[in-house]
Amino acid sequence: MPNFATFGNELYSGKRSYPFVQKYKLWFIIAGAAVLLSIIIPVAKGGFNLGIDFRGGSEFTVSQTQNTDLNLGKDAVTEVEPALDPEVTNIAPNTVRIQTEQLSDDQTLAVRDGLIKAYGVKADQVTSNFVGPTWGADVTRQALWGLVVFVALAAVLMAIYFRTWKMSAAALAGMGVVMIVTAGLYSLIGFEVTPSAIIGFLTVLSYSLYDTVVVFDKVRENTADISTSTRRTFDEEVNLAVNQTLVRSINTSVVGVLPVASILFIGALLLGAGTLKDLSLALFIGIIIGTATTVFIAAPLYARLRTNEPALVQQAKKVRLRREQDAKAREAAGESATA
Repeated sequence: MPNFATFGNELYSGKRSYPFVQKYKLWFIIAGAAVLLSIIIPVAKGGFNLGIDFRGGSEFTVSQTQNTDLNLGKDAVTEVEPALDPEVTNIAPNTVRIQTEQLSDDQTLAVRDGLIKAYGVKADQVTSNFVGPTWGADVTRQALWGLVVFVALAAVLMAIYFRTWKMSAAALAGMGVVMIVTAGLYSLIGFEVTPSAIIGFLTVLSYSLYDTVVVFDKVRENTADISTSTRRTFDEEVNLAVNQTLVRSINTSVVGVLPVASILFIGALLLGAGTLKDLSLALFIGIIIGTATTVFIAAPLYARLRTNEPALVQQAKKVRLRREQDAKAREAAGESATA
């Protein structure tokens, strides 16, 4: 079993190669199924678990409490309004957050008094906030505008940088898969969608584009003189570029995932820092999917967008002709040696 350095050298030299581009149909089918499921899941679940910043409502925070039993917070709310289903979480050590639908002023005071009594804390250790529906609508609108502006700028800059719309289109298609699948997994797991999650989401898209740019730079380098080359076809050169940058993509992904995994699994799940879960989950899922889509979606799609260009069709014929000639020459040399 070769070590990782040898593995990388073999990929770069072409001694070892994986058919990422050649098996594009398989990758596209898998991606299509993942996208379809990611659309169905939120619909089946009735949407996303939107945070209070998006849906509006009342929020209470109990700090410096020795008892962090979540049921105490639920009971304090339901005693005031039995029809409510409050969401109670530990957002930090000795800190409990209770979120409910919109409460009246009297209900807010009653819940606050109930929380003080239930957790045995002082009045200044329980704070309350109210987020109206107008604020939630504004946050949603700004988040959508941020996503639209990001995608538009990414499309223009990618087209300018690579001097071809086909690379830009392939990169954006890969980014689209990242967006939809990450959103689907977020809905499936049921984590709360907050402004922090949106920030993490946009960060993931930037990471995905970064990895795509690295791979596409190598693709451009390998295919710079493709019209005069008879060594490999365009598809083969793109596949070689993906293999040559595979180790770098893996290393970059691992380096990005490890600290995020520490935040998610140690900070959020073990230590109870609930405010980190929304951000870290978006980053954790998106980094992994972003790397995969570059290798399995963006690069193969770019190859498919250009394979049928007349110049590349002629170049592929020249490659096949040369290989046939080489095969005949080797066969003739073998017969001569035998004779």
